[in-house]
Amino acid sequence: MNKKLKEVMRELATLEDPRMREANESRGDDHGVNLTHLRALAKRLKAQHELALELWATGNTAARLLATLLCKPKSLSEAELDAMVHDIRSPKLLDWFIVNVVKPGHHAEALRLRWKDGDDLVGRAGWSLTTERVVKRAEGLDLEALLDQIEKEMKPAPAQKQWAMNHCLAEIGIHHREHRARAIGIGERLAVLIDYPASPGCTPPYAPLWIAEMVRRQGEVHGQRPRSKTAKSES
Repeated sequence: MNKKLKEVMRELATLEDPRMREANESRGDDHGVNLTHLRALAKRLKAQHELALELWATGNTAARLLATLLCKPKSLSEAELDAMVHDIRSPKLLDWFIVNVVKPGHHAEALRLRWKDGDDLVGRAGWSLTTERVVKRAEGLDLEALLDQIEKEMKPAPAQKQWAMNHCLAEIGIHHREHRARAIGIGERLAVLIDYPASPGCTPPYAPLWIAEMVRRQGEVHGQRPRSKTAKSES
């Protein structure tokens, strides 16, 4: 371990909070670092691709979270990204990896297709990228085929993948009026997350309620894309 890596790992260790680790571990995330402090560290270090690769290689989740903020996404190949996603065990790390590394890179669409039928966290990655396209670049997507797959596969899917598929279902209903009735019907029949607790002021992630609320808000703020603030996943 080189000097720079040792220094950063020591600093990450000083940010460790046992109470935060306990809370995170209840959601499947094996780290105890405050993410605001982690972002501040990344801002100070700035982009350092080689250091990011070294941090990733440690296997430490906090170090890998930091790596997603320091790396140069366009320097990573499709094969490298695929190997990295298959080595992720933390839902929070997966989400940061998708947002900070995969989406800004060159291979998001190829990886979306490659990961969408994967298990649990890999499947979550594929469906997260699919949801991004549903909301922002739906041209060329077969939304009927996506609804067919969601209807067939969402109910028995592993929890992490199921959450992402449900998100995709809701966004299809919110943003694509011609598919709204079917999306709501699928949500009602499958009843995925129907009993999920939502904090006051948050929209429940049960797709029919989520769709209805966001469409209502869309009507109130004509011409602006609705923002989906839902109850946070346990992940």
